[in-house]
Amino acid sequence: MTFVASAMQMAARMALPLATRGRLTILIFHRVLPAPDALLHDVWPAAVFEERMRWLRGAFNVLPLDQAVQRLRAGTLPARAAAITFDDGYRDNVEVAAPILARLGLTATFFIADGYLDGGRMFNDTVYETLRRLPAGEFELPVGEGGRVVLSNAASRRAAADRLLASLKYLPPPERLRVCEALAARLIEPLPDKLMMDSSQVPELERLGMSIGGHTVHHPILTSVSANEARAEIRNNKARLEALLGHPIALFAYPNGGPGRDYAAEHVAMVREAGYAAAVSTSFGTATATTDPFQLPRYTPWDLRPGRFESGFVRNARTDARFVSASARGH
Repeated sequence: MTFVASAMQMAARMALPLATRGRLTILIFHRVLPAPDALLHDVWPAAVFEERMRWLRGAFNVLPLDQAVQRLRAGTLPARAAAITFDDGYRDNVEVAAPILARLGLTATFFIADGYLDGGRMFNDTVYETLRRLPAGEFELPVGEGGRVVLSNAASRRAAADRLLASLKYLPPPERLRVCEALAARLIEPLPDKLMMDSSQVPELERLGMSIGGHTVHHPILTSVSANEARAEIRNNKARLEALLGHPIALFAYPNGGPGRDYAAEHVAMVREAGYAAAVSTSFGTATATTDPFQLPRYTPWDLRPGRFESGFVRNARTDARFVSASARGH
């Protein structure tokens, strides 16, 4: 660890004890790559992830999420408390991220959408991997505002992917799938089918000291599907993961995770009725004893610039959750 990192670690430990007592910071990741990827520029490579996790281990008290939630309720949470989570079920979670965490004596909860195990591919990855492989030149966006974009380098492909994903995200799942399949059909070569975990890797995470949570079967935005579909996505996912693990799971993550936008009060009730003990959203801020345990906030540490991760983390750790709950919105 560099002198600067060590100094920032000490500064965090000194500045935060009183401000963070009774507050839980929950980190959210999706992937950790073996090496930097110019197209996926905001995804940490392994070296950066390990460096940041070393800082986190020294500056915060990192707890398993289930234990942290229990201690939050009991009022026994230590100062500078944090937990680590991953969403979706990418193969690099078990092959890259989990071994780093285990080596550092840290643990994380991995929320898995089981419909993509064993060769599945999420719609956003179909977009990224198709745009990665399309030849340079003009490309007509198939949905949204339309228009042509020029694909030339990683930055232009990234910008085209961002525009396309913004248009696709809130489409009904069948329509979204249709557009993605048409997009992939522009290529002669097949897209990668090993981005997500195999079923056998789910229990492997537990053998590495990690824990597993539910994330629906096919990762639909719950407000975009019927109540029956949402309930089946939540319950069937839990049943499949428990069958793979041989024991119950207690934690759930809402797909996309925006309260009132991506899930509503009825979905919170479904998660509770399915037998979960707590659930996480993607709202900014920290959880306290008064936070709904079925709408716990999480923090995404995007910034790769030196010092920005640490300062952003400290700022979030001193902040109450900034959202109106799905229940309060009346959905």
